[in-house]
Amino acid sequence: MLIALQDITFEFGARVIVENSSWHIVPGDRVGLIGLNGTGKSTLLRVINGEYTVSKGSVNKIKNLSLGFFNQDLLSFESDESILNVGMTAFEAAIKLEKEIERITKELETNEEEALLMEYADKLHEFEALDGYNIRHKTAQVLEGLGFSTADLERPYSQFSGGWRMRVLLAKLILQQPDVLMLDEPTNHLDLPSIEWLEKYLLGYNGAVIIVSHDRFFLDRMVNKIVELYQQELHHYAGNYEDYEEEKILRREMQQRAYENQQDYIRQQERFIERFKAKASKAAQAQSIAKRLDRLERVEQVDNGPSKIRINFTPDRIPGKIITTLNNVTKKFGKLTILENASAEINRGDKIALIGANGKGKSTLLRVIAGVEPMEGERIGGHNVVPSFYAQHQLESLDLNSEILDELKNFGSGRTEVELRALLGCFLFTGDDVYKRIKILSGGEKARVALAKTIISQANFLLLDEPTNHLDMNSVQMLIDALAQYDGTYVLVSHDRYFVSQTANKIWEIVDGEIKEFKGTYAEWEEFKKRQADALKLASGDKGNESKKKEIKKEQATNNNNNSGKKDNTPAPDQPKNAPFDKEKQKELQKYKRQFQQLEDQLAKLHEKKASLETAMNNPDVYADRKKFQQLESEYAQIGRDLKQATGEYEQVFEKLMELEG
Repeated sequence: MLIALQDITFEFGARVIVENSSWHIVPGDRVGLIGLNGTGKSTLLRVINGEYTVSKGSVNKIKNLSLGFFNQDLLSFESDESILNVGMTAFEAAIKLEKEIERITKELETNEEEALLMEYADKLHEFEALDGYNIRHKTAQVLEGLGFSTADLERPYSQFSGGWRMRVLLAKLILQQPDVLMLDEPTNHLDLPSIEWLEKYLLGYNGAVIIVSHDRFFLDRMVNKIVELYQQELHHYAGNYEDYEEEKILRREMQQRAYENQQDYIRQQERFIERFKAKASKAAQAQSIAKRLDRLERVEQVDNGPSKIRINFTPDRIPGKIITTLNNVTKKFGKLTILENASAEINRGDKIALIGANGKGKSTLLRVIAGVEPMEGERIGGHNVVPSFYAQHQLESLDLNSEILDELKNFGSGRTEVELRALLGCFLFTGDDVYKRIKILSGGEKARVALAKTIISQANFLLLDEPTNHLDMNSVQMLIDALAQYDGTYVLVSHDRYFVSQTANKIWEIVDGEIKEFKGTYAEWEEFKKRQADALKLASGDKGNESKKKEIKKEQATNNNNNSGKKDNTPAPDQPKNAPFDKEKQKELQKYKRQFQQLEDQLAKLHEKKASLETAMNNPDVYADRKKFQQLESEYAQIGRDLKQATGEYEQVFEKLMELEG
């Protein structure tokens, strides 16, 4: 055993973080420490690290235990050294020895005494035992794995932004190889390739690892135990996060059954006491049962955790079939080329995830799509498109002197205060938090306010740049559920693979200045990339299995055809070129325009009614009245059918309009 937390209680001020709880950490543990935001996960790591002392119980560690703690406070570190040198400080003993060897080497130029030669030989042997000759290579390997280029290694640490500095400090911590490595939100500062590299590295790590993370994919792949900090207690589960979810459901079901059985027993005993306490022949027995009930250890009713509030996006109008078209777009920053003659098309209903390494231009492309980034080429906006752009720079649009609730009220969404407070609750603003002024909020809190404003914007086209960065798992899941119900179109940038896997039906990558599109989910894209990698291995190896090579080439060709991001500009066979625009055609065009407007109005009313029914169905009182619930459910199903029919007619009329206007 490396660390034993035995029956500990710890209070932070007047607030109890953990009470009478135990946790034993052994070699080989890969533990995911989870819990709602604000429950004290990071504080518990500091207790283990020895920064705080428990008020009750004990924290015992084996002798000479080395602990490594990766957390946000590390950003206070400053240095003008190169990042390679900063990373190499992980090998403190080897660096100290190297300096001593340099000193002795210089001294040997004028002094060849046997004692000095023996000391030199001993130091060389010790340096070799510490693998000192490889520390530069090891450091470079880890830094490059975390996303730095070879050229970056000699740049001063002070020149890098906060996120990149955190990567340097993570590299240093990994290189120190402590017995217990504690990582507080390590993936917040990493892009997808770096997260994947870290996963591979940690899977082979010899020490124990404790991870606090909101990245479900990372936890599923990394941990073999889950410790949940919930209601001031530590609850232990075997397996990864997915196993924890399944086990927790079973535990809740068992607890609920035990609670209900005990309540039945208590009611029976109380009825007996009430009936016979006044009868002389049964009074003693009734008194004995009453004492037994007083001593009974009560099973608590299951607490289902935070309430599941439905977040609703409500697009104001339905756009045309094409949302945005990019033709031959080029975007450069000095010598850095982001896009070069790139073309792409976003269609109504697309749910696009734009993924890839940092520095590839994902956020730049998002701004190009939004029309706020100057570029060469053509960007064509679609008919009736109402966009809403969420990104870090959007925080500038917040009124710093407003209270959070007023900021949303003044946005003019037409939502009630109850609806706005419920929405803010999803984004971790509860109770009196909604009256805080925006100017006193942290960067993460401001980002959550901006995201809430995006949701109530009634837009039919969303551009979301890292929307999950400041959310806990519960809030991320609510956002996923909301996007699943969203009738509009969106393009999102995210390094949260679980979020991407649950929300995207297309994957975009920027490769050599072009936008590469894959039509499919994230899981399908991963499988496709794996097959591509296998194909490359076959192509670069011996002749091997020729039939397998042909099969992979054929599959690649099929995928490339299916996932080409380029438009087919060939006119349809029945589409006349340069047809005269006669009066009959003009009449027909006017007719379809009137029909199009009527259908637009009809769809707007249907969407409004659907939103109204969803609000009514969110009211718990409805479920108490069976008839009312069945009526609402029937109306909701009918609205769904009406919407489907009206949308089909709308699309047909829209296509006809485009044909006549073209």
